[in-house]
Amino acid sequence: MDEKTLKIGLGTVQFGTQYGISNRSGQTPAGEVSKVLKLARQNSITLIDTASAYGDAEKVLGQNDLSAFRIVSKFLPPDDNQTVLVQLKQSLRDLGVESLYGYLAHRPIHLADHLSIWEELKSFKKKGLVEKIGFSLNTPEELKYLLQKNVFPDLVQVPFNYFDRRFKDLMIELKKKGCEIHTRSAFLQGLFFMDIEQLDPYFSELIPLIDDLQVKIGNLQGALLNFVLEQPFIDTLVMGVENSDQFAENLESLTKADTLPKLEKDLPATILTPSNWP
Repeated sequence: MDEKTLKIGLGTVQFGTQYGISNRSGQTPAGEVSKVLKLARQNSITLIDTASAYGDAEKVLGQNDLSAFRIVSKFLPPDDNQTVLVQLKQSLRDLGVESLYGYLAHRPIHLADHLSIWEELKSFKKKGLVEKIGFSLNTPEELKYLLQKNVFPDLVQVPFNYFDRRFKDLMIELKKKGCEIHTRSAFLQGLFFMDIEQLDPYFSELIPLIDDLQVKIGNLQGALLNFVLEQPFIDTLVMGVENSDQFAENLESLTKADTLPKLEKDLPATILTPSNWP
């Protein structure tokens, strides 16, 4: 059993919506989702990452037997109709499970400014509805703000890849204190594989770097995945999957990957954050 494979979690946003700058195949059909889950089980991959905000991903997942998996889901800032408890119960219903491994705030700054939500999450842990609570983060500033409020997570999910290392020092610090670290965006939504001729001038700073990687690294997907998996402070790499063939190809790529060259410069946060992209 490959130690690297054990560090992979299954990202499911494509199961409920069309997502990603390089996604050409659209939402994953339900039958294909079942194939992906079967492949995950065969490779001892036990973690699924999802969210109520991922279209109908949780309902699609719930059509399958999920008993072999630990499931992390996420909630949005509550309103009168959608309290955090209502969202949690809906996710459990849709997924067909009685509890979650992790439950994360999708908008952690809202939580930091409404600390009663954190107390509510702690009550879910006491009731056995969730095992770990925490945040899905976009910027290091969000995390620093939460820590200043004395809100310490059991689990965080952050973007991290060859280009984007903004969270590295904070991840190391959290890990030492017992927090579980999940990362996403190993492929930066597929930006690493885009035809550089087709890229918007917005990415001008990245284009020569991407071109260099595409020319010099024979198995770029494996190299990018291994770069993340080899970081000792990361517990799980959440890998977004469009279909079972792509999933199998990514897993196969881990076994024969080149090492990436040293990155000589820090890249601006603006260009690393997909929500800023044109």
